[in-house]
Amino acid sequence: MTLSLQGTLGIDFGTSNSAIAWADTHGSARLIPLEGQATAMPTAVFYNSEDLSIHFGRDAVTQYLEGAEGRLMRSLKSLLGSPLLLETTVVNNRQISFQDIIATFLATLRERATQALGAAPTRVVMGRPVHFVDDDPERDAQAQASLLQAAQAVGFTEVSFQLEPIAAALDYERRLDKESTVLVVDLGGGTSDFTVVRLGPERMTQADRTQDVLATTGVHIGGTDFDQKLSLEQVMPLLGYRHLGPQGREVPSRIFFDLSTWHLINWLYQPRALSDAQALWTNYTDARLHQRLMHVLKHRLGHRIAYEVEQAKIRCSQQDGDTVLDLSEVEANLAAPMGVADMREHLAALLARTVACARECVQKAGLTDGALDAIYLTGGSSALRPFQRALQAEFANVPLVEGDLFGGVASGLAYTRS
Repeated sequence: MTLSLQGTLGIDFGTSNSAIAWADTHGSARLIPLEGQATAMPTAVFYNSEDLSIHFGRDAVTQYLEGAEGRLMRSLKSLLGSPLLLETTVVNNRQISFQDIIATFLATLRERATQALGAAPTRVVMGRPVHFVDDDPERDAQAQASLLQAAQAVGFTEVSFQLEPIAAALDYERRLDKESTVLVVDLGGGTSDFTVVRLGPERMTQADRTQDVLATTGVHIGGTDFDQKLSLEQVMPLLGYRHLGPQGREVPSRIFFDLSTWHLINWLYQPRALSDAQALWTNYTDARLHQRLMHVLKHRLGHRIAYEVEQAKIRCSQQDGDTVLDLSEVEANLAAPMGVADMREHLAALLARTVACARECVQKAGLTDGALDAIYLTGGSSALRPFQRALQAEFANVPLVEGDLFGGVASGLAYTRS
C-alpha cells in the first residue's frame, strides 16, 4: 500500500542522535527506520579520504573507530548560532562549510524517508530547542534561520518549526485517557528543555494548542556537556590537565577543553594547533604527560577518547556501578576509572542548573508540585541515572514517566499542525 504524501515529516535533528517520523492526514505517526531497523541514528558524518565516500550515523562512527582515514563530524547542531557555522574546513581536498555539512546530513534523512515512503516528502516540521543559544535572541534567531536554509537547500518546500518539548508532549498525549498537567523534560545531547502543558484526549482535536502550553524554559546543557565534564575530570589529567609545571603554574587548559568537546576536536589536528601543542612541553614537569597529549593529537585519537567517555558514562548509569575507560591506544595498559561517585561529584553542578531550569518552568506556570500529574522524560540524556535522581529529589511526589527517549520528539513533530 502506497502512503499518500498529504502529510507531515517530523525531523528531530539532534546534537547526538536524530530521528524522523511520518504522519499522513488520518493516521498515527510512525518512525522511519534510518539504519537497518534502527529508528534513531547518531548525528555523525564521516568523510572517508581513502575512497572519497561519505558515511552517516553508526556507519560513520564505525568507519572512524576502525581506523579509516578521514574526518568525523559530530555534534553539528552545536554549531548553529555560532560564527563557526559558516567557516570552511578542508574535507577530501576541498573547502566545505559546516552549514553545508548539516545540509548533507539533512539530505540523507530526506533520502531515507523517500525510500520508506515511496515519494519525496516536501512538508517538514523541524524540531528546535527552547534556546539554541542562551541569553542571545539574535544568535538564537540566526540558528533557526540557518537550519531553515539547510532544510530548504535539500528540497523541503514547506518548513515550519516546533519546540522539541512541545513535540514530545504531543506524542505523550496519544497515550493518555484523561486530562493531565505534565512537566515535559527533554534532555538531549546539547540542550535541556522543559514545558508545562495541559494534555488529554479531548484536547488533541483542537487545532490551536497555544492556551494549553503554560510555560517553557530551556538551558544549553545536555549530554555532550556531561561527557565534556567527565572527560576533563577523569581522562584529561592523564594528558596534563591541571598538571603543575616547573614554575608551579598549571598547563594552559584551553587545549583540554577543546579535546573534550566533540565539535572542536578536529581543529586540534590542524598544523598550527599541533605546533601550539608541541610548544606546551615547557609547561610540563612530567614529560610523559606531554608525550601522551601529542600522541593523541598526531594520531587523531580525540574522537575515540570522546566516544569511550560517552560509552563509559552510559555503562555506569545503566549498571549503576563502576566501570573503566580503555585508553590503551594512547599508551599500553592506560585506563581511567568511571565510578558512580565520580559521576555524582563531577556532574552535580550541571545537574543542579538543569533541575533548577525545570523548577523555573513549573514556577512560571504558576503551579505547585501537587498540580502536576506526571513528569514525562524524553531525550537520550534523560535516562542518565544521576539526573533522574536529582529530578526526583526536587519533585519528590510527582511520578516520572519514561517515554520514547529517541523517537518521541520526531513523532510529536509529525503530529504538529501548521
